[in-house]
Amino acid sequence: MNKKLAVIILAACAVSAAAQDAKVHWAFDTLADGRTRESVSGKMDTLEGYAERAPGIRGDGLRLDGFTACLRASGPDRVVTGDEITVEAWIALGEYPWNWCPILTSESDEVKGYRLMIGPLGQASLECAVGGQWLACTSARDTIPLRTWMHVVGVYRAGSEMALYLDGSLVASNRLSGAITHARTGYLRGMVARPDKPSDIHRTLGTLPAFFGLDGILDEVCVYDRALPAAAIKERSVRGNGSKPDIAPRRLPAIEKNPGRFGAYFTKLKYYPGWDRLWPVDQDPDIVICFPGSAVKLVFWRGIRYGASWVSENENWMSDQSVEAWNGEEGCFEHMQDRHCRFSHVRIIENTEARVVIHCRYAPVSAYDHTWRVDPKTGWECWIDEYYYIYPDASAIRKVSWKKGTLGEPRQFQETLALLHPGQIVSDLLEKDYVTVADYAGKTAKVSFVENPNAPPYGPFSWDVSHPYTVQQYQFKSEHKPFICFEPGNRMYLRFENLAAYGRASGCNHFPVGQARCDGRTTLTSDRPSHCSSFPISDPVIHERDGREYWAGLYGMTAWTVPEVVAFGRSWAYAPDLIMSGPEVRSEGYDRSERCYQLVNAAGRPKGFEVRLMAEAASPAVHPVLRVRGWNGEKPRVLLNGKEYPDARVGLDRRLEGDNLVIFLPIESTSPVTVRIVPD
Repeated sequence: MNKKLAVIILAACAVSAAAQDAKVHWAFDTLADGRTRESVSGKMDTLEGYAERAPGIRGDGLRLDGFTACLRASGPDRVVTGDEITVEAWIALGEYPWNWCPILTSESDEVKGYRLMIGPLGQASLECAVGGQWLACTSARDTIPLRTWMHVVGVYRAGSEMALYLDGSLVASNRLSGAITHARTGYLRGMVARPDKPSDIHRTLGTLPAFFGLDGILDEVCVYDRALPAAAIKERSVRGNGSKPDIAPRRLPAIEKNPGRFGAYFTKLKYYPGWDRLWPVDQDPDIVICFPGSAVKLVFWRGIRYGASWVSENENWMSDQSVEAWNGEEGCFEHMQDRHCRFSHVRIIENTEARVVIHCRYAPVSAYDHTWRVDPKTGWECWIDEYYYIYPDASAIRKVSWKKGTLGEPRQFQETLALLHPGQIVSDLLEKDYVTVADYAGKTAKVSFVENPNAPPYGPFSWDVSHPYTVQQYQFKSEHKPFICFEPGNRMYLRFENLAAYGRASGCNHFPVGQARCDGRTTLTSDRPSHCSSFPISDPVIHERDGREYWAGLYGMTAWTVPEVVAFGRSWAYAPDLIMSGPEVRSEGYDRSERCYQLVNAAGRPKGFEVRLMAEAASPAVHPVLRVRGWNGEKPRVLLNGKEYPDARVGLDRRLEGDNLVIFLPIESTSPVTVRIVPD
C-alpha cells in the first residue's frame, strides 16, 4: 500500500469513527431543495441563503457565502445537553467574519447555551453560558489560517473545565466551577444568531448591526454528550487527504484580456463568486478604460462604489475618496457608504481615439442610507457629479461638481487611497518613502514610514498645518506610479506613517467591497481588501460657474519621474498661450477642467485653421489637446510645424447638436509650435 493511500484510508477511518457515537452529525453529503440530512436522526435540516456542496474533508462539505447562508436545526429535542459536551467541526475559511460568528450555536436571546466560534482575527473559541454570563475558552489570533482545513474541537466538563483544540493540539483551557444553562432552541450553523456590529470600528454612531456569517467550507460537524479525551481528538485530527480546500486566493478584479488600445469598455468585473452573487445586476455594470501599448487601466467598479481606480501593470490599485461630509448623529456621508450603489452610477459620455469622457453621479450617504442635507420643501438632497476627461497618455482630469448651496459644511473633497489586495501588506505595495510631493517651482519633499511619526521633525500631525504643494506621486512598487496635480492655491496636508504599520496590512477595511454598514473599521489582518495610507489630503481651489461649484485635479498613472510629472502639471496649470489664425475658427481659451483648448468653428462646415502654441520653460506644451465645437465633418489632417504629423490622435464626438473634433498631440516642447488642421 502506498503512503498516500494509507493517509486517505486512515483519515476516512478517523472521521467515520468520530461520527459513530455522535448525538448529532452533519456530513453534508446530501443536499437537495435547500435542505441537508442530519445523519443520526435522519432529519432534513433547512439551509437558508446561498449554500452549495463543495469538496469536503471526506466526501462533500457545505460552502457558505458569508452573507446569506446558514443551517438551522429547529426543535428543543435536537440540542445535546448534559454535564459533558464536545463540539467538533472541520472548517476552511475564505476570509474571517466581521465579528465573532458561530460554527455551531445553541444559544437563545437570553444567556443560555453553548457555541463554537470563529473570531474576526483568526481566533477560535468555545463559549458556554454559566451563571448568567458567557465564559470563553479562546485561542490566540491568527491560529485559524485561511484556505486551510482546520479541525476545531471544544470540550466542556461541568464543574471542571473548558478546553479548545486546533488540529489535535490543546491551545486553550479554563477551569470551570459551574454548569451550562442550556438553551432548547435548536442549532444554528454558520451565521450570527442576531444582527451585530463589526469589530474594531471607529465610530459607534456610524455603524449599524447586521447579519453576517462564515465565508468558507464546513464539514463533519458533530456534537457528543461526552468529553472526548485528548488522545481521541488527536486521532480525529488527521487531515482528510492532505488536499487544499476549494477556495481560491482573492484579488481585486483583473481583466482577462487587455485590448492594448485606447478606449472605454463596458464589462462585468468579477471578485469572487460569493460576493458576485449578491449583486442583482445584468451584463455590463462596470467600465474599464485601457490605454495604447500599456497595461495600466482606469476602472469604475461596483466594489469601489464606482469611484475611479488606477491599476498598474502589476495590478496595484490606487483610488480616491469622493466628497465626504459628516455630523454627530450618523457619522460620515460619502460614496464609501453606498455599498449597494443605490445612489451611485457611471456612464460613458464620449469614447473616441483622442478622448474618453466618463460621468459618475452619486449622493453622499450614511450607513443609515440617509442622504446629505435633504431640503424639507423639495426633498432634493446634495448630489455630486464627477466628470473624468481621459486621454491616451494615461492621464485624466477629474472635475467634481455640485449645485451651489447644497453641500455646506463640514466637508472634505479628496483623500488618496492606496488599496491592498487580500493577503497583501503595505510593504508589498509601497516604498518606505511612500509619497513624493512637489510644487510647480520644482521644490520636493518625501513623506515616509518612520519610527515615531508623532515626534519632531515628522509630527505631531495637525489640521492647522498645511503646505502649498500642488503635486503628489505615490511610490508604488510598480513601473507605473499614480500621481495627482492640483491647481495653484491648493492646500495639502501631510502625515508621516508609523513604521510598525509598514510590515502588515493597515488602514481600514470596511471599504472597498465591504458590505457591513460601517463608516470605519481598523485593518488588523489581511484577510480582505483594505485602503491604507490615506494622506496626502488636499483642499483644492473651488470655482463657481452657472450656479454650480467645482474643483478639478489632474490624475494619472505613468512611468514618469517626479520632475516629468511636475512639468506635465505645469503644462496644465500654466498652459501656453494659443494664437489663432483666421476668423472662422475662434478660441474660447484654455479650460483646466477639461485640460484642453476650447475652439469653436463658426463656418458651419469643416474649415482649416492654424494655431500657434507659445510654449516656453515656464509654460511647456506637454501633450496638448484641441477641441473644436461645431466641426461637423470627417477627420482632418494634422500638420506640426509644417509637416504631416501621423502621431496625432484625432477623434470625432458625434452629438445631436453637431459633431465635435478632439485632437490629442503627444508632443513635449518648451518652445513655440505651430499646428495646422486641414480638412480632408
